[in-house]
Amino acid sequence: MKRTTKDIFYKDETEKMAKYAKALAHPTRIKILNYLDSQSCCFTGDIVEIFPLAQSTVSQHLKELKVAGLIQGELKPPKIKYCINQKNWKEAQILFNSFFNKININE
Repeated sequence: MKRTTKDIFYKDETEKMAKYAKALAHPTRIKILNYLDSQSCCFTGDIVEIFPLAQSTVSQHLKELKVAGLIQGELKPPKIKYCINQKNWKEAQILFNSFFNKININE
């Protein structure tokens, strides 16, 4: 099996942290996570009512968060119920805390 540059330079933790960071890189996604945290779980329509965005835009943001593993969806036909993926959220917290605690800030 041929190894790529990516295999050589990046650890699994680095890949996961980058995936989480990408999902968190949009203010709407951060607001959605805050909303989900305060509601425990909710349906797509609930989020659409809160945010001044088209349903398709909200769905795209939810998709990005789900692909990153920060949220999970449960099909409740005809709706999807979303909540924070607690396991992955905790993992993201640990990875980011570890990363930021390693960096020495020289004043």
